[in-house]
Amino acid sequence: MGVIPESDIPLVIPTQGYTPNCWENRSVIFFANLLSLFFGNRGGAKLLEDEISCVDSYGGRLAPVLGLIFGGGENVLVLERKPDPALTDFFRSIGLKLPRLEILPRNAFVSLGDLLSRGQAAGHPLLDRLMIERAEILDGFVTDETIALLAATLGKRTLSSLSGSHRGNNKLLLHEHLESIGLPVFPTRLANNTGEVAAALDEFRNEGRRHAVAKAQIGASGIGLVRLATDEHPGELPGAFFHEGPCMVQAWLEAGSDGIREILSPSVQLFLNDDSAYLYDVTEQILSAHESVHEGNESPPTYLDDFPGLLRELFRQAGEAARWLHRQGYRGAASVDFLLTLLDDGSFVAYVCEINARVTGATYPSVLARHFRPRGAWRMRNLRLTTPLPGALLLEKLQAHAELFTKDNGRGILPVNFNLEPDGLVRKGQFLAVAEDVPSCRELLEIARHDLPVAWDYTRDR
Repeated sequence: MGVIPESDIPLVIPTQGYTPNCWENRSVIFFANLLSLFFGNRGGAKLLEDEISCVDSYGGRLAPVLGLIFGGGENVLVLERKPDPALTDFFRSIGLKLPRLEILPRNAFVSLGDLLSRGQAAGHPLLDRLMIERAEILDGFVTDETIALLAATLGKRTLSSLSGSHRGNNKLLLHEHLESIGLPVFPTRLANNTGEVAAALDEFRNEGRRHAVAKAQIGASGIGLVRLATDEHPGELPGAFFHEGPCMVQAWLEAGSDGIREILSPSVQLFLNDDSAYLYDVTEQILSAHESVHEGNESPPTYLDDFPGLLRELFRQAGEAARWLHRQGYRGAASVDFLLTLLDDGSFVAYVCEINARVTGATYPSVLARHFRPRGAWRMRNLRLTTPLPGALLLEKLQAHAELFTKDNGRGILPVNFNLEPDGLVRKGQFLAVAEDVPSCRELLEIARHDLPVAWDYTRDR
């Protein structure tokens, strides 16, 4: 592995296929509450809850990977609902060590946070059970006020400071830093309300741009981001866009303008520990055509060898972003997402879009795939079933068609998580294809999508 020197922290770029165990000597109590991603912005959380189905079962994605990230002993995972039992049995059958599970529905999580803030949580049954756990770390998707109060109450420490997690997920602060050190940034205006968004759109239209994007300073899973036509009034944006202060209005780069012939979306996966940052995997994000919302990932990007210097440039910019993130006080898994423009003259320009300072939609598949097939390839998609099925039946169908992943051959489809209807049937899920190369991964998912006696289609990931 190589180390890039002359930094306030060393940036470690491991050899291909190596996934660092960031916390190999530590164990964790992890609260997997998806709605905590918005740092108290309940308007943003409500938008997410209203927009997607089965939101309470997304945290189950932590079950197969938590022991690979925290290798120090017994981990505890606090979920909003119990995961599919057939799926957890499958994880054990392929040798994964699962955490002990506790269940705390999201409304109860919000209520617990309110009790903690008033100092009235003494005697809470979940806290009494967690108090005796030996894990020294308490963590969540982000370190918000509730996670910080839980850690203090239980005598644990958080990986990230409250400020570090909050600032590390702030798109405006990152944009200002990238601009200050001379890295490429999108043309940007700030807007304190919808009227100022409209004024920014007028400016971009006068510059000859057809579209722009409004971004809340902190958002997640497509919430707080909307693509807008510059020749139309945007309509009233939700207050969640301005919860942290002015939102960003940025030029939307697109093929056919500014000398751009094609746009790609690579992402660099990070682990930040106390004294270094690992840049351990490069993926291509699969984005929706219109809104550019995340629908999956694959690794390695098939175009990396086509552009000399591209990989080094991605690592260079991701390294600068990682150093900035570390200085904010953030520790743990993260990703640096890029927009890569391929120009008519054969050159390219890479723009950092954002840092997701948390376990992301690419963390799960990357950690699992690198664990089982270090030098292979992977592709992860979100699939929605037309007719919900029991999890055991879905696994049986995959196995009957020789599609289900097996540890012996290191190849197949590994269901990372099932999103469950209220009756416990699987409505959709995150499905990881692991194989020797990317074309084989794509073929596995296409066979599963079209040849199995199950009607399903791709949908957005969270």
